[in-house]
Amino acid sequence: MMNDESEQVLCLRRSDLPVEWLGQGTAEKMTADRFYARLAHTPYFWIPRDSAEVDMQYKQLIPYVILQTENSRLTACYLRNGTEKRLHDLWSVGIGGHINKKDCTGKNDLLPYIVSKGMRRELEEELPGLSKNAEPEFVGIINEEETKVGHVHLGLVYRLYLDAIHHLEPDRELSRFTFMLTDRVSDLNFEIWSALAMQLVKGVCLTQSFAGGR
Repeated sequence: MMNDESEQVLCLRRSDLPVEWLGQGTAEKMTADRFYARLAHTPYFWIPRDSAEVDMQYKQLIPYVILQTENSRLTACYLRNGTEKRLHDLWSVGIGGHINKKDCTGKNDLLPYIVSKGMRRELEEELPGLSKNAEPEFVGIINEEETKVGHVHLGLVYRLYLDAIHHLEPDRELSRFTFMLTDRVSDLNFEIWSALAMQLVKGVCLTQSFAGGR
């Protein structure tokens, strides 16, 4: 996703989020219903991306979709080479990106709808060969406060099981896109979010060193 002056991204105030979501390294398993129920009365904001990237008062919501084959045998991985230069040369298992104001059509301004629309747009942009009928499953949330990137983002982790992988046509930003044996992906030099997300899909929940929040 290009970062331009007109891009406005979906954000929540850090002070409106549960403190247990904002640990130094957090991976919390939960259902989509539980996630959105907790945010039922929480306002959201559209903030210029350049401002949001440096304002720690807000957390940008980022759908982060893990692609796996049946029984989680293989996991999709790629080398970071997109607009977020702070993550370059690190491996990732998460497909997705920022939710933009264009994902809010005016017909439905509810948070679950906007997030779902943004997630699907990102998947279509980054993996054009992916079926539009694919239904990612919400797994939980991840958060880290060790990096400048982590300070201003909250990850919404999804998992999508694929029947076939040969038809995928990854965007050029997904450098060296490949499927690896899931029990070997930990050998890669991961970005922190990917390490947390893999723990989450394995059923391991982590909450460490609470950092701010309510």
